[in-house]
Amino acid sequence: MNDPTSPPPVDVSRKYVRLVERRADGLVEFEFSISDPALFVEMLLPAAAYEEFCLTNRVILLEGERPAEGEDDFNWSLREATHQRFR
Repeated sequence: MNDPTSPPPVDVSRKYVRLVERRADGLVEFEFSISDPALFVEMLLPAAAYEEFCLTNRVILLEGERPAEGEDDFNWSLREATHQRFR
C-alpha cells in the first residue's frame, strides 16, 4: 500500500524541454529536466542538434514561461542573471 504523504517516485523516462529562445546566431536556448520540470538545467545547442536531442530523448515539450516560484534569492536562471540586474 502506498503512503499518501510520500512524494511520487522519480520517473527517469519522463523528460521535459521548455524552449526559451531561438537565437539569431542559430543556437537554441532551452531548459531540460528529468522527472520533475521544476528541476532543470539550462542548455544551449545549435538548432539541428536541439531537434535531434529532443527526438532522441523523446521529450515532453512544455509551453509558455516557467511558473514563478516566489521571491527567493536563489530562484533565478543564468538567462535572468545576464538580462537583468540583481538586488
